[in-house]
Amino acid sequence: MADLPFHDRSDFDNAERGFVAKLSPAVVSAADGRVVWDGDSFGFLEGECPDTAHPSLWRQGQLCAKQGLYEVTDGIYQVRGLDLSNMTLVEGDTGVIVIDPLISTECAAAALRLYRDHRGERPVTAVIYTHCHGDHFGGVRGVTDGSVPILAPAGFMEHAVSENVYAGIAMTRRSVYMYGPALPRSAQGQIGAGLGLTTSTGTMSLLPPSKDITHTGQQETIDGVRMIFQLTPGTEAPAEMNFLFPDRRALCMAENATHNQHNILTLRGAQVRDTRIWARYLTETITLFAGQADVAFASHHWPTWGRESIVTFLSEQRDMYAYLHDQTLRLMNQGLTGGEIAEQMRMPPALEQVWHTHGYYGSVSHNVKAIYQRYLGWFDGNPAHLWEHPPLEQARRYVECMGGSHGAIAFARRFISDGDLRFAATILNHVVFADERDGEARRLLAEVYTRLGHGCENGTWRNFYLMAALELTGDVVPADLDATSPDMIGALTVEQIFDTLAIRLNGPEAWNDRFAIDWQLTDLGERHRTTLSNGALIQQADPPEQPVDLTLRLTKAQLLALLAGRGSDGIEHEGDMGVLRRLSELLDSPTPDFAISTP
Repeated sequence: MADLPFHDRSDFDNAERGFVAKLSPAVVSAADGRVVWDGDSFGFLEGECPDTAHPSLWRQGQLCAKQGLYEVTDGIYQVRGLDLSNMTLVEGDTGVIVIDPLISTECAAAALRLYRDHRGERPVTAVIYTHCHGDHFGGVRGVTDGSVPILAPAGFMEHAVSENVYAGIAMTRRSVYMYGPALPRSAQGQIGAGLGLTTSTGTMSLLPPSKDITHTGQQETIDGVRMIFQLTPGTEAPAEMNFLFPDRRALCMAENATHNQHNILTLRGAQVRDTRIWARYLTETITLFAGQADVAFASHHWPTWGRESIVTFLSEQRDMYAYLHDQTLRLMNQGLTGGEIAEQMRMPPALEQVWHTHGYYGSVSHNVKAIYQRYLGWFDGNPAHLWEHPPLEQARRYVECMGGSHGAIAFARRFISDGDLRFAATILNHVVFADERDGEARRLLAEVYTRLGHGCENGTWRNFYLMAALELTGDVVPADLDATSPDMIGALTVEQIFDTLAIRLNGPEAWNDRFAIDWQLTDLGERHRTTLSNGALIQQADPPEQPVDLTLRLTKAQLLALLAGRGSDGIEHEGDMGVLRRLSELLDSPTPDFAISTP
């Protein structure tokens, strides 16, 4: 820690450069009065770093807590610190283009109001989504009703909807641990997430793009503003793009180069990202745009000014991802497992000495394991790990081998006294799973998790540890943000709608049922068939003519209403409506508040 350049204040200078005004108070509320964002609650970060926080993460939290409207360059502004992400505003001939309108409509509206208070009542003339993650489109209805052009990378809608809906319940539940919204905002609790402070909890929305960016080099002019795009699929998101404003000499890096090491596999869960292609796209960015930019900004953190600094920043980000990828593969091909590589991996000293490569959001440890997973999957090749007992059954056996709960806790206390909190957590986790009513084990494990959290440089690791401690000593904390908003559900294609049914079907209950339903979507001119067969709900578009048990003629809106349990009024049908009731009976409801750290 002593070797890190704490004397270097350039990040603070850049984070404060171009400051125009703050939102004061930095509190955003929903229409019902519920607070969805409270930036002022992070005011404690202005103090000195205490023993309960990693000094490097504390420094990152101080930088992320800087809030307000900032001028990036002539005609380009950012609102930072009003959500996890930034909202960028580019002034055109008649109005302003909004890039990435945050997570919540309430925060996006507050950010636009702050801009207009200081730059005039310019109308929004276009919206740009840099990529398909919710913190970059969710607030769109706070800035437009959809009557303006909306630009996004090709594949945006498919990935935005599928990620948030298919596994949305589990991802949203785990995101509570990743961002820690239930933790107190204090030196003992939440101090940020590395990529930003935390997520807002307001209304999430989605308007579909009206213009796809389909290839690198594509040029578009909106409201007199010229842009040149670079598609970067498979980097930080499945659909993502960087773009240059050549007349402003400004480069938008989306979320492909931010002031931390990013996730290769986010702790909330997602598809594993491709570090190899990520590094290659950053090389392409440098080649395409670096000579034409005097400032580079992103959808998180603060900008980088000056051509030499931009090239250095992008090169170091590229080298970091390339090194992680190549060294993981090198050691993997020498027979090391993901966990072993993660323990052995050390980043080059030159990269360790720059702040923006540090693992405030991603980490070397879990990123290495993600790269291993991308290539070889969950199995490390050791047959002892091929058919292990599930956690609860393992726990009972481990605790029995250690002489019961009292013996296991005694072992744990010994490892705690030796400073081995990692293994103490492993032992105590087994005790809690073997007997979740063991209050001593729960309290002691909560203390261990708290100490581990307070020592983390990584913001999301800290939040996971502290949220686990909260679950052990209190109640399960449900998610405040519903990623499956009406806009998100409405954006599903018909195929995706039936996918959501298929993943809710209770297979064992449906083993002995068989039926087929034709769905004729009168407003879309589409026909789909769902067939229940061997516990699987199979769908087919434009199926061949053959007898089915039920035919329904309805609109997409009626389909969504029907599946939401709002009745079948106005829907024409032929055949046995009892089939529809049987299908409904076979669908499980997800569990949005499942336990994570306890059985």
